[in-house]
Order: sequence, then C-alpha cells, then structure tokens
Amino acid sequence: MWTMVRKVWELALLRSNASEAITHSDMGELEQLPADILMQILRLLGPKEAAKLSVVCKAFRSLVFDNRLWIQFLQTHQAEPSWDSLFFAETALSSGYPLPSFVGHRPQLSFKHIYGQRAQVPGSIIIDGGSGYCKFGWSKYACPSGRSATFLEFGNNNIELPMYTRLRHFFTTIYNRMQVKPNKQPIIVSIPICHYEDTESAKASRQQLKEAIYASLFDMNVPAVCAVNQATLALYAAKRTSGIAVNIGFEVTSIVPILNGKVMRKVGVEVMGLGALKLTGFLREKMQLNNLSFQSFYTVRTLKEKLCYVALDYEAELSKDTQASFEDVEGSFTLSKERFQTGEILFQPHLAGVHAMGLHQAIARCVEHCHSAELAGDSDWYKTIVLSGGTACLPGLAERIEKELYALLPPYMSNGIRAIPPPFGADTPWFGAKIIGNLSTFPGPWCVTKKQFRQKPRLNLIW
Repeated sequence: MWTMVRKVWELALLRSNASEAITHSDMGELEQLPADILMQILRLLGPKEAAKLSVVCKAFRSLVFDNRLWIQFLQTHQAEPSWDSLFFAETALSSGYPLPSFVGHRPQLSFKHIYGQRAQVPGSIIIDGGSGYCKFGWSKYACPSGRSATFLEFGNNNIELPMYTRLRHFFTTIYNRMQVKPNKQPIIVSIPICHYEDTESAKASRQQLKEAIYASLFDMNVPAVCAVNQATLALYAAKRTSGIAVNIGFEVTSIVPILNGKVMRKVGVEVMGLGALKLTGFLREKMQLNNLSFQSFYTVRTLKEKLCYVALDYEAELSKDTQASFEDVEGSFTLSKERFQTGEILFQPHLAGVHAMGLHQAIARCVEHCHSAELAGDSDWYKTIVLSGGTACLPGLAERIEKELYALLPPYMSNGIRAIPPPFGADTPWFGAKIIGNLSTFPGPWCVTKKQFRQKPRLNLIW
C-alpha cells in the first residue's frame, strides 16, 4: 500500500513541472486497482494532494469528487463532530438569518467545495455569556478554552445588564484572557433570554441591550459581530431549528418556543424563578441538616453534578436505598435521599419554599400555546424539547419531563414529544455557536459589520 501511495505522490509532484511526461504505462497499475483501494490512497494522501490527482489520473477523477471522501477530510482535518451535524449546518444554516421557513427538498451539496470554503473561514471568537458562568474560546477548537464565574467576577455588572461601560469591561476582560486582539476576527456572542415578554417595553429593552453589545464591540474594533440567544443556539447544537428550548440557567429557567430559528414571543416564553443556584442552595441546606461539613460552595455544586439525579417516580424512590459517595478535595461525602430530592424541586418547587408552577407544568403550558397558535410549517414543530444548562444534565431529567408531559397533556398534543438532554452538556449553547462559526458561508450572512451598524444603528439585529 505504501509503495503505491509513494508512486501516487510522485505522480502528483510531477504534475506541477512536467505533467505531459506522465505516460499511460505510469497510470496503468493505478487504473486497475479496485475503487476502495484508490479511495484509501486518497485518504492517506490528504485533501490537497487528493485534489491534485483529479487532473493527474482519470482513475482518481470521479473518486476525488466523492462526497464520502471530503466528509472524512472535514471530520479529520477540520474537527467536524459528525456527518449529520455537518449536513445540518450546511443545509439549514448556511443561508444565514432569518432561516428559510420551509425547505421543500434537501439541496445537493459538494463537500469538496464546502471543504475548500471552510478552509478559508477565518474562525471566530465565541463568548457564551450568562449571569452565572461564561465560556469562551475559538470556533476552530474542539471545546471552550476558558471559563469564568460571572456572578463572582462581575456581580450585578454581568452581561444581562444593557450598560455600555459594563459590557465593555466584560468583553475586554475576556479578550485579555484569550490574549488576542479584538480587531483580528469576528465574534459570536450568545445572549441569555431576558426581557422575554412580547410588550413594547420589553422590545425596547432588548433593542437597547443589542445596541449596547454591538456598540461596545465595534468600539473595540471587532470587524464583525453575530449575536444569537442561548435558546436558539441550544437548538442548533441539537441539530434542530424548531422546537422548545428549556434552559436551566443560574437564577431562572426559561422555556422558549422557537420556529425556524426565531423566538416565538407572541406564542409565549415561560420563565420560572428557579435555577441552578436554588438547587445548589437546597442541597447545601440538606447537607447542613445532616451535619455534613464543607467549606466551599463549589464543593456542593460538584456533589450536585456528580451524585444528584432526577427520579422517574419520586414517591417510589423515597423507599429505596440511594446512598452513594464521592471524594472531593475537601474529603469524602456520602449522600442518600438528597441525591434525588435536589432535582425534585424542579417539579415540586414548594419543597424548597418556592411558590411557582413545576417545570413540567411550565413546559406543558408552552406546548398548549404552541398548539393553539396554528403557525405555518410542520404542525409538530414544538414536540422536540431541547434541554440546556449544567443542571439540565442531571440524569433522568429528560425521561421525567416526558413522563409528566404525557400525563398532563391530551394524546393529540403529547404523542411524539421527545425531550433531548443537553447534547454537549453545560457547553451546549457554545457548541451551537461553534456550528455557525465554522459554516462555509461565515461570516457573511450571519454577521453585522461596523459599517452596517454605523449606517443603520437600529438594524434588526439577530436575536
């Protein structure tokens, strides 16, 4: 095999100097090889040399344009996670925002062409901001390169507040930590759901926040900006453009209906005043009642992430032996009923002294509103429920949501409902932004440039 690869390599090199000297006898052995062997040779040579061989040797010509070859190159050389993720991105998102409302057929894609375009995409900075934690990094990297606890570092000056100076300080801090200059590459900013009502006051607040984000970044000489809300990005990470995004954030949980990438505020966004912080605090209280000593709030959060889960049947779980241990830097901790009682407050908030509807009830209300809206498109668009946020990673949560919804809703609404756990854990919105940042068409249809913003500051910015 390697002898054959070496011969192919020599032929490829000859092309640039004296391709007319390559005779039919040089090619004879290659043309007699089975197609799967030729394909393997191309894979070993890599994308650049494979492209050259379409001119050098007719035995390779059709294979060089085979989508399977370039899909593999995209996965190995450009770190694309999977074929279905790549196909979703290039068919559903490549035209930019607003997304097409209906695609009658799947377009024929040339992945050789897509590979070439993606190789020229500059890459972007991704900042997934929130009131609790922020993740940041490069779109070309496999995962976020850094994190910060915004609730500690910025306090009330976090990204949700539409204040220019505070936003400028936030973005400057992130760029300094990444050790990059703002003027070198586009940026994708994920925005938490806030000012969620469909009122004139809420619209004005959202517009003010958008303008402050863009203005602060453009004043730092960022060449192009793309800002998309976290709920939509979570859907993209799950390879969806429509559905209900349930984000369990730091302080609140939002249930957001999204159709073709657009938040359907007229349908209604549900918000619960119950988030990850409340669950961690609830577990802390339970541990203190059981005389479990600890020094750090982070220890409690770690125990929540490592030991807690959501019971499918809460009452039945109470009679089981659920004891489990985990060793942290502070020592070894053993939890029992606290393991599932913590997650249960999502469904029974009164257990934590919170007067609010349960998560399943809020989602059911959103489903009912979506069904009643009778919007154009797939009538079942709202039956995919995508979870996001670190607390949404609790084992058993998706299954419990499905069970409760089937019990609450009539069959014509509940049949076909599926709850999807966070596809990329706590970093799910960041990965949704990564899909956009690596598109073959990025940044063109997704970004606003400084010139566009200055000419039309009240531009209908992506939200």
